[in-house]
Amino acid sequence: MTAEVVRDVVFAEFPGFRPLSLDLHLPDARPAPVVVFVHGGGWRLGSRRTFTPGLGDADSFGRITAAGFAVAAVDHRLSGEAPFPAPVDDVVAAVHWLREHGAEYGVDPARLVLWGESSGAHLAALAAIREPTGIAGVVDWYGPADLTRLGRDLFPADPDRFDRDALTREAGLLGGPVGERPDLAEAASPARQVRAGLPPFLVAHGEADELIPIAQSEALVAALTAHGVPAEFIRVPGAGHFWRGAADIASLFATALAFTSRVTGAVRH
Repeated sequence: MTAEVVRDVVFAEFPGFRPLSLDLHLPDARPAPVVVFVHGGGWRLGSRRTFTPGLGDADSFGRITAAGFAVAAVDHRLSGEAPFPAPVDDVVAAVHWLREHGAEYGVDPARLVLWGESSGAHLAALAAIREPTGIAGVVDWYGPADLTRLGRDLFPADPDRFDRDALTREAGLLGGPVGERPDLAEAASPARQVRAGLPPFLVAHGEADELIPIAQSEALVAALTAHGVPAEFIRVPGAGHFWRGAADIASLFATALAFTSRVTGAVRH
């Protein structure tokens, strides 16, 4: 199965900011359920053109379209452009655009899954929490989940090292150190915003991730479970961030695609 790619489709324009665009990766069989992909990069870097560092298009977007799904890889404003909640607003805006215009491109917006990696997983989770209606599921790959405790997870002997640091990626997202913005950090923490009635989550995290410790995903899954939200948790032995050291990345995609197929009711091709 081959995929058509429609690039640089503008989905939102906010006064004073650059237009936000998405790329549509489309399988032959349409209308297709759609994966809204949110890229990582610590909220300050990254591109919708890269799924996961180290993986080419054929092994990332291509795996998804080969399974019969469309992919809408979306922009969001980076932290140097606008702080939280702007990037969450942008993911929600992309979902709204797909609901209004997706059918024009052969996308079925009634069968939509949010899928993010790293900081993109954080944004995907928050977008689903904010507006869960119509979201069939969320795939969260090693995303930050509780900014209020990230310092303890990273530096248990000296959490202030993180909480007072104005140069962390998280400080860039919040507009200042995490420890100086506790209310905003809580609002930006999916694990602390979970409530009943959310769509199912598939959370996968490497046990050797030193950039975002697996304790972050453990906290998210615990919160989801406590609120009765279906949550699958995949612990990946030996894997670091970006799945570095993972023994079988193909199986991680296969698990995520099986979840996506199940929650969208899609027929695998």
